Amino acid sequence: MIIYGGLRCCHVIRSYCCDLSYNFNLFTMPRGKFVNHKGRNRFFTNPEELEKQRRLEEKKRQWRKNKGQESSSEDEDDDEPKASGVNKAKNSATESDSESESESEPEGGKAKGVENLIEVENPNRIQKKSKKLSQLNQSLDTEKPELSRREREQLEKQRAYMSYQKLHAAGKTDEARADLARLAIIKQQREEAAKRREEEKKQKEMAQQKKTELTQKALGKKS
Repeated sequence: MIIYGGLRCCHVIRSYCCDLSYNFNLFTMPRGKFVNHKGRNRFFTNPEELEKQRRLEEKKRQWRKNKGQESSSEDEDDDEPKASGVNKAKNSATESDSESESESEPEGGKAKGVENLIEVENPNRIQKKSKKLSQLNQSLDTEKPELSRREREQLEKQRAYMSYQKLHAAGKTDEARADLARLAIIKQQREEAAKRREEEKKQKEMAQQKKTELTQKALGKKS
């Protein structure tokens, strides 16, 4: 009787827990997917399976830990020769620097510190040589100012016009040849006109002289 009562209590407790889990699932489910029946399948996790999973995770964690220690030890072993090589390079560099210092001290006694070890050529630190006023004036006279495109075109036009005028004055252009031919024709016409006027004047004088002679003869006969 006692055993039956205990089993009955276990069954009641088990059903009560299942109902609680079912109600919790109902509350946590999103809207639109509400289930109205209680005939859903119930899944229970076995404690033995949980224990197996826990042991597997511990083994994996231990394996990763051991592997990480081995990789760190290998890295340290690899870093040791590198560090020794770096130290050797530093020692050789210090020795070469000391030798260069000892060689440069007798040559330049005033150089000290980093200036004696490193010679840097910086174009921004070039010292400009001072120039005299006469040299500056000469440089300003020799340097030609930069002209704009329009100014260059105007200068080219002026140069072309001056060269054309020189050729025109020398009679080497077509226009100059035409002008000279026209001037020659005009000169010839003027000379011919002057000759005609001279001849007409002479003819008039001769006619006037004949007329006076005739009048004198007529007056002499009458007297």
